[in-house]
This record gives sequence, structure tokens and C-alpha cells, in this order.
Amino acid sequence: MVVRKKSAKPLSGLRVLVTRARQQAPALSEMLRRAGASVIEIPVIEIAPPRSWRPLDAAMRQLPSFDWLIVTSVNGVEAMLRRMKALRISAAALRRMKIAAIGPATRAALEKQKIRVHLMPREYVAESVAAALRNRVRRKNVLLVRAARARDVLPRELRAAGARVTVVAAYETKIPSNARRRIGQLMMRERPHLVTCTSSSTVQNFLRLAKRFAPAESFRFASIGPITTATLKTCGITPALQARQFTMEGLVMAIVNWRKENPSVGARRGVHRNR
Repeated sequence: MVVRKKSAKPLSGLRVLVTRARQQAPALSEMLRRAGASVIEIPVIEIAPPRSWRPLDAAMRQLPSFDWLIVTSVNGVEAMLRRMKALRISAAALRRMKIAAIGPATRAALEKQKIRVHLMPREYVAESVAAALRNRVRRKNVLLVRAARARDVLPRELRAAGARVTVVAAYETKIPSNARRRIGQLMMRERPHLVTCTSSSTVQNFLRLAKRFAPAESFRFASIGPITTATLKTCGITPALQARQFTMEGLVMAIVNWRKENPSVGARRGVHRNR
């Protein structure tokens, strides 16, 4: 009689590539490992300072003139607070304004500094923030702190609602210098069963790095949410799965559920016989 060995962990045998920035990858990797996955970390984005601090510095010095502050990521929070410290501006200045945050991690980063978050949309995408603020920002001054290159949906929608919007870059993303070499080495060894994509930048950078080694359609992608999925589809790719909750925990949960539906992916070839 042939008996297959049953793993206690749902992702046992599954090789998952984590493409997040080096500072952010460990949290996702640890959750995947706890679920039994074999994790490969190759950051395809790197968080770097913007080309100039002048726009952000000017906005920080004018904080009392803004009614709303919108922060789109933990990276934005951290960069903004570091810059405020360099300018000797107290974090208390942020407590005098209303603040919107995209996502629970961004909210937690602000609340860690005892800064109250007045609004966090249920869906952690720009469209949801715009919808939630549309009736609150008419004739208001809104400061949007984000990455240097980002979609224009949010400022466009807020301006259409009558807001005066100032957009400043707190950081930018780029491809790490060793990423191409590491992706190449991975392709020559055991390729991942899943590539996790946690932003549009991770999609674009991974595809740019991997195209010389393998076609895009030869990979399975795990998407954190609709914006990342839209970027994949723009590149002609339908992801294997998309998280329902647009967080790291939601992504891991989605991978676990996907594996239940696809148990043969990453399954060990061997069988065990009763003696």
C-alpha cells in the first residue's frame, strides 16, 4: 500500500521568492517560513532618498498651512519623520492636522509616534482614499507624501473634489545593483514556484531583471492586491493568486489557500511505503 507523507505545514516544499526591499522582506519571509515555505529573498527594489529634499523640506516647514496629510506607505512615514528630525521640527506638528494613511502598517508607524490617524480606507489603494476624502477636502489644503514615481490617481481625484493638493516625494525606489546577478544565479538553480509581488515596482523590476533568463509567462505570481494585479495584466500576465486583504498577512493567507487548491505544486516526488 502506498501512503503519501502528510506535512503539518501548508506550504511545505513550496519555493517562494520574496522581492520586497531588503528592510521590509524579513517580515513577509518569516510568515512564509512559519507556514513551511522555502523562502528565497532577492530584493528587486531599493529605497533611496529623493533627488532633492527641497520640496519635502519646504512642505515640512509649512505644516500648519495644511488641513490634511496623506501618507501612502511606511517608507513615506519613516522618511518624513527622519527629515523632520533633521530640520528640528517636532512630530507634535503632525498632531495638529488630520491624517489619512493607506494600510495598517502605515497607520501603525504613525501611531507608534503617538500621531493620530483619522482615516484609513478599507481597501488600501489610492482610489479608496480618494473616495473616503472626496466630501471632506473641498477648499482644503492637502499634503500628499509618497514615492517619487507613483500613480496620479489620488491627487487628480482630490483636485477634482476641490482640494488644493501639494505632492512631495519622501523617497524613490530603484533596482539594487546586485539584483540582476542574483536573479540569474537563481534561474540556473531551482526556480521558485511562486514570485511574490507587493507593489507595481516589484512587478516591473522583476520582469526587467528576469526577461533575459526566462519568459514572464513561465512564472507564477502572487499579487498583494488589485493595483499590483493591474500592473501584471498590463504586462500580459494573470497572477496565480491575489490577496483579499491587501497586507502581508493577507498575501500569506492567499498563498496558503492557493496551495490547498494546488497541492501538487512543490510536492515531493518520493512516496513512502508501509512495511
